Parts: sequence; structure tokens; C-alpha cells
Amino acid sequence: MGRKSLKEPRQKEIIIAFYELAKKEGLENASIAKTAQEIDMQPSLIMHYFKTKEALIYGLVEYILDKYLLIFEIKGKQKLSSIQVLTQVIERLFSHKWNALFDDSVSYSCYSLTFRDRVIQEKYRNVLNALREQLEILIANCKANKEINVADPATTADLIFVLVDGAYYYLSLISDKKEYKRHLKIYKEQAIKLLNIK
Repeated sequence: MGRKSLKEPRQKEIIIAFYELAKKEGLENASIAKTAQEIDMQPSLIMHYFKTKEALIYGLVEYILDKYLLIFEIKGKQKLSSIQVLTQVIERLFSHKWNALFDDSVSYSCYSLTFRDRVIQEKYRNVLNALREQLEILIANCKANKEINVADPATTADLIFVLVDGAYYYLSLISDKKEYKRHLKIYKEQAIKLLNIK
């Protein structure tokens, strides 16, 4: 995928500060200067790692991927069957835990830039592809163990994420908690139907 590592502590600190600022003020109002103020750092030091605001946004998209991939980290995974791992991931995808991983307003602001910036478009596609690939692997493992009956794990993973993406886009407009939970339950049930669990 050609992703840059955000493991360098200072680099990650800058991205997190930029993310927190974007949450408070909106991505369009976040800047290198304001980010520097947030963490009491010289703007020139930020520019050592990120030359422009665009570079900061590119780093932010990488950070989104790192956060979203946490959904696949299941404690005690080695002791669980492949269907148990898959079921836990589906539960997480259609839960508050998934939605709370990253702020919707920042995520959608980044996503809107895909229509104007080819680099961000490519990075976002990489984010979405990585998520689908992780789910595809889990589905393929279950299929190999004859725990589910799906024709094509890649297509099934793609359809589940189409459900996830559409669900949270719509649910971001719902403020009533009961209605939110009811819709989320319906979407999760549809995802489970796609898996055709034996």
C-alpha cells in the first residue's frame, strides 16, 4: 500500500494534536500554527515532519487507518475458533465501539477531500481496502473451516463494509438513542445473513 509509518513518537504526537484540533474547530480551520500552539511546539518543528497542511491531512488519513484496524484486535484470539473471532468483529463493527474509534466529522471532512485531491483519494481507498482485506481473511478462514457458507469471501467482506459505511453515514443523522440502536441491530442482522453461518 505504500503507507508511511507514524511510529515516530513526535510525528504521532503532531498528528494526534492536529486531529484533536480538527475535532474542536473543524478540519478546514485546523492549521500548522494552531497545532503548534496546542502542543507548545515551534511551527518549524512541525514543518520538519509535515511541510504543508496537506501533508498533515495525509498523515491524518494514515492515523485513521491505524485507529480503524484496532477493531480486528481481539483479546485471547489464539484461544478462539475462527467463527468466534469473526462474530466478535461483526459485533464490534456494528457497535458504539467502532463508531467511537474516530470522530465522524473529521472522518467525513477527510473523505470529502477525496473528490478534489487524488493523493487523499488514494489514501482513503487504501484505508477502505485494508479494512475489507482484514475482514476477507477472517471470512476465508471460516469458510475453510466450513463454519460459514459464502461463495466469495472478498465480495462478502465488501458488502458488509458497504452496510457499515452506509449505516454510520445515516446513523450520524439520528439523535434518538433507541432509534439508533434499532437501526444498528437491523444492519448487524443483515451482515450476519450475508455470512450464512452454519
